[in-house]
Amino acid sequence: MATAANVQIDPSWKVYLEQEFSKSYFTELIKFIKAENQARTIYPKGSQIFNAFAQCPFEEVKVVILGQDPYHGPGQANGLSFSVNPGIPMPPSLVNIFKERKADLDKPMPPNGDLTPWAKQGVLLLNATLTVAAKSPGSHQNKGWEEFTDAVIKLLSDQKENLVFILWGSYAQKKGAVIDANKHHIIQSPHPSPFSAHRGFFGSKPFSKCNAYLEAKRLTPINW
Repeated sequence: MATAANVQIDPSWKVYLEQEFSKSYFTELIKFIKAENQARTIYPKGSQIFNAFAQCPFEEVKVVILGQDPYHGPGQANGLSFSVNPGIPMPPSLVNIFKERKADLDKPMPPNGDLTPWAKQGVLLLNATLTVAAKSPGSHQNKGWEEFTDAVIKLLSDQKENLVFILWGSYAQKKGAVIDANKHHIIQSPHPSPFSAHRGFFGSKPFSKCNAYLEAKRLTPINW
């Protein structure tokens, strides 16, 4: 289990987040996670809680996709928003993301739902809450994670420019309130879940819109 002093992230993030790790709320959050880990199964496993920051160094972030909670079923969560481990059936929202990718970019359904290749290209797949108890969606909300991830979003907005923030659903859009829209490009639509995808997620073309912006800024597009 990670501690505030030994959070498993790419070193480039530590320079910016060291101050956050030393705050009292974060210390309490780590205590809470440790206690939960002793009492019940939590996801993702300890080494992958900060996987989004391990796979995508600060300097390389070009795109941010905001999720809410990690998946709460066995073997699903791998620390990247919307992503699941290879060999795990894709959840409905992820299926819909790939359906929209097919419609937008004419790419076939991939062999698995692991989004690590996106992260390796500079896509920060950030959940608002980085842990969850097994079979208990939302169980680790309001424990400090949201304060931490709000700080991450503001840090990216303040320190970088020409990022693309992809905000699916009202929760992500509210969380994106700290983004400076004069410096960055915001793409938003309804959430890809089966409950809302037909209300405007399908047909929103987030992948081609993202790449068009990156190319306009002379940045390498993402191979979605």
